Amino acid sequence: MPTAPKLFAAIAFALLAFVAAEALKPYLPEGTPFGFLSEICAAFGALTGWLMMGKMAGRGYSTAISSGIGTSVVMVFFSLLAFSGREMILRSLDHRYKGPQQAVEAVFGLMIDYGKLLANPSDLAILVGGAAVAGLFVEWTSRRWL
Repeated sequence: MPTAPKLFAAIAFALLAFVAAEALKPYLPEGTPFGFLSEICAAFGALTGWLMMGKMAGRGYSTAISSGIGTSVVMVFFSLLAFSGREMILRSLDHRYKGPQQAVEAVFGLMIDYGKLLANPSDLAILVGGAAVAGLFVEWTSRRWL
């Protein structure tokens, strides 16, 4: 059921993911094609905001902060999984893996490698601080329009 908190959660986390992806770009290796990095991350942000944070609205401000951070963690996980899966498929088309098991294992290794790129202070501050603010915003929305 569409509600105002779900809509605002989707918007807030899409914006958060977009800003975090833009802040990540200077830390990527030189010559990395960005493609639709920010837009895809924003789509994952909107989806997790709607499905996770939108459901948690109305449970108090302290719960909103922790729910916002949890939503941000899930958003990052699925974004890393998607980009790692894409990279694994591209590598498997070049016959870099001996079999499907090695390819699936490589996805998790790629997730760790990509996750290390996120371990910079600016991205962590954006993801954690922005998630807390987005959670508070969604909680305020639920009290205002629910």
